[in-house]
Formats: sequence, structure tokens, C-alpha cells
Amino acid sequence: MSKTASMVMKIIGASLAFAAFICLLIGGWHDLSVGCCGLKKRLSQKFSSEYDDYADEELYD
Repeated sequence: MSKTASMVMKIIGASLAFAAFICLLIGGWHDLSVGCCGLKKRLSQKFSSEYDDYADEELYD
């Protein structure tokens, strides 16, 4: 194969791989968003303060 044909095949292969990645990302967008929200929720529960359970506004009324 000539160098030009080899280069064209590499470009086509890279383009198809990129397109497959984009399709995978779009197809799994909902699952990714649910995963991110769940991770935020778990981290906020894990690193929350022990005083978050109290209603501070009611203490000063």
C-alpha cells in the first residue's frame, strides 16, 4: 500500500473511532447524568456536618 492510502486509512479509522465514542456518549447520557447525581448525593452525605440535622432558623425564634 502506498503512503497516501495508508494515511487515508488511518484518518478514516480515527474518524470512525471518534464517531463511535460520540455515539456511545450520546446513547449513555442519561446513565451518566444519573450516576453523577448519585455520586454528588453520596459525597454530600459522607462529608456532611453532624450539625446539619438541626434547624438553626428555629433555634433563634
